[in-house]
Amino acid sequence: MDIIGKRYLYFLISLIIIIPGVIALALWGLPLAIDFTGGSLAELRFESSNTPALEDVRALYAEFGFEEAEPRSSGEDTLIVRTKHLDNATNNQIIDEMSQRFNSEITILRFDSVGPTIGKEVTKRAAGAIAIASLAIMFYIWYAFRGVKNAHRYGISAILAMLHDVLVVFGVEAILAHFLGWELDALFLVALLTVIGFSVHDSIVVFDRIRENEGLSRRKPYEVIVNNSIVQTMARSINTQLTVFLVLLALAIFGGSTIRHFVIIMMVGVLSGTYSSIFNASPILVVWENREWKTWFRRKSP
Repeated sequence: MDIIGKRYLYFLISLIIIIPGVIALALWGLPLAIDFTGGSLAELRFESSNTPALEDVRALYAEFGFEEAEPRSSGEDTLIVRTKHLDNATNNQIIDEMSQRFNSEITILRFDSVGPTIGKEVTKRAAGAIAIASLAIMFYIWYAFRGVKNAHRYGISAILAMLHDVLVVFGVEAILAHFLGWELDALFLVALLTVIGFSVHDSIVVFDRIRENEGLSRRKPYEVIVNNSIVQTMARSINTQLTVFLVLLALAIFGGSTIRHFVIIMMVGVLSGTYSSIFNASPILVVWENREWKTWFRRKSP
């Protein structure tokens, strides 16, 4: 398999995958959950069949001073209501009034409340966690490959492949959030950090084989060494990620709606990480070794 010889084709495929997500991010953005913005979220189940209309629920919350309340359906007898920060006492008062007005017993399945200050702090810490993880990974790979010529390239190439996966995950999240009403919450951050770990882990496997083959085949061109290393580790990479993907698929089907968002984002990240570690990370090393950007915009001689 001549993977390195077709590296620009694989770069193009990555670009085609990323562009729709970037467009979705620009058009729709990412709706943040209360974990990041602050506020309250109540998930309510109505025991009777006469679940109230969303307009009536919104009007009820407005009577208590929460005009910005955003109720939405989650099944035939369940509503999810998002408001600004609201304490337990006020929430119970609203639920009691709702039960009497709509003549239905109401079960509070979930009630989460996060203050605006805490939400801003979580947002800052989330961005910091991703940045610190990326830098730590880059410097660790640089140190681990210190005996190889141009060791810094391995760390930077792994980070570039990881950014590919991050863009894919954010793009898919923007598209699904728009059409399915999902919000970016703390579980999404957990999924994203896990995807980063999986992506870099697979890239290191290929890089380590490149290091071994460089010592065994010093006379072969660098492109040949990298291509042979990718082919030799491809089966291992695919099999490892496939086992993870099958477990996640089972969780997505049988795990229930509570973790489905988290699991689907993980599945997208695992697939993207497998692709980028094989078709992006190592080919970037070859592009860098040959300094191919110097000839990208030159006219080909007749």
